[in-house]
Amino acid sequence: MKSEQIKEITERATEQLVAALNAGHSEVLTNYLKAIGRFHRYSLYNVMLIASQKPNASYVAGFRTWNELGRFVKKGEKGILILAPIVRRKAEKEEDQEASSSSVSGFRAAYVFDVSQTDGNELPQIGTVHGDPREYTDRLRSFASVQGIAVEYSEQIAPARGVSSGGKITLLPGQSPAEEFSTLAHELAHELLHRGDRRAGTSRQIRETEAEATAFVVCQAVGLETGSAAADYIQLWKGDAQLLTESLAYVRQAASQMLTALTDA
Repeated sequence: MKSEQIKEITERATEQLVAALNAGHSEVLTNYLKAIGRFHRYSLYNVMLIASQKPNASYVAGFRTWNELGRFVKKGEKGILILAPIVRRKAEKEEDQEASSSSVSGFRAAYVFDVSQTDGNELPQIGTVHGDPREYTDRLRSFASVQGIAVEYSEQIAPARGVSSGGKITLLPGQSPAEEFSTLAHELAHELLHRGDRRAGTSRQIRETEAEATAFVVCQAVGLETGSAAADYIQLWKGDAQLLTESLAYVRQAASQMLTALTDA
């Protein structure tokens, strides 16, 4: 594929992505955010407690929250112990009993359950990529190898689909062929763009926007159906059309390297 063709594909794909970002949250992303908003952020101590009892836990919640999400705890499942604060209400001023604030007077044992311990309605997910990447996945792996980047698989990274760690990419096994290709392209973009001196000068927001936009371009070029997946992911990281526009040169750089390898193989 000639450089002019790659440039045209990149520009056309990023224009679509910019338009999707300008359009705001998709219905899929809105439903996902509503569901995720029901999961509490736990203290470091409780995170450690959860990890010590169930190392592979991803989403944890109590009985009531799971019921509100249309799921129920499976019979025989053992709860994960955490410490929940006991909150007392107190008057701010003795003469003003209506003006009150809360304070933590202690902690009590409480139990939560991981999503793997529940059954019922599927949790909303952000958009996914569909289609058949054909021989392009093998070509993308070969490109990674030429760059000195190892590609491995591990269930330990769940719920993440992929992780880039400087010279090594770890993918979650069991993804669909299209999702695996998209994840690999995303993590390769991190390796190409964010492992040098530039990393220190970029935020996580910028890096995730650039990586996902690059994956979007590459997926589009090989004929995968991307839907709202890329825009949903970028917006989860608070990325927007302006940030993407400012990063186009880097997106084009990484996409060009991958597409050259895919089409010249």
